[in-house]
Amino acid sequence: MKAILVAGGHGSRMLPFTRYTHKTLLPLYNRPVIDYALATIRRSGISDITIIGNQFIGQIAQHVGTGLPGETIHYVIEEEPLGVHHALNLARPHVEGSRILLYFSDNITTIELTDTVQKFIHSKKAPGCALIGRIVEDPERFGIAVFDNNQKLIDIIEKPENPPSSFAIGGIYIYDESFWNRLDSVVAEKGAKMSISDINRTYVTEGLASIIQSDDSLWIDCGTPDALLEASHLAEQGKLSAKPCNIRKGDEPF
Repeated sequence: MKAILVAGGHGSRMLPFTRYTHKTLLPLYNRPVIDYALATIRRSGISDITIIGNQFIGQIAQHVGTGLPGETIHYVIEEEPLGVHHALNLARPHVEGSRILLYFSDNITTIELTDTVQKFIHSKKAPGCALIGRIVEDPERFGIAVFDNNQKLIDIIEKPENPPSSFAIGGIYIYDESFWNRLDSVVAEKGAKMSISDINRTYVTEGLASIIQSDDSLWIDCGTPDALLEASHLAEQGKLSAKPCNIRKGDEPF
């Protein structure tokens, strides 16, 4: 099981700060944003991580370095934001053939992925995909789940004008090894306009998609100044953690 941490893009919602550094290096209370994303990945038990970055990948690499003991960290540069498929293909040589956790770095959550990751690691058959979802106030910004009368997931609509629900799917995904063939098929059909939701729909139509939901968990998209400030307050209160595992206070590897 390997992870891809997507930290590319222009970060236009965080201007003017992102003229000088990547948005994931902006402070979330007492740590950079990327440390909280990495902590979620690390707590899930994954130790092989590929980070996709823009022109500030050098700053990210200077901060993250070679990772914690026992980790393998790969860095790839996205010189131009040419779409999600282009960014993912940059990471492909490091992860193809493995089951993957795909994590878009804006997302900070208290949802723990350990159990699901372990199921994917130990499943003899290709386990499909696991999609993390939550209720949002602005569903038109997300891929939105469509459920039937029995609350079974039957479709995902990307950024709908008239959302069929407020249940958003997005930001963190767990996929089996068929992901790359599905990506190629979707790109062949839709080109650069494809979205992650298009790939997820191929799993949904085959009945191979499950949802991870935790009503008591926090989930914040830290891609705006207001959200970053809100997340900083939560971290100050101890509700968000950048610790890579459950370790004693004072033993943090920072």
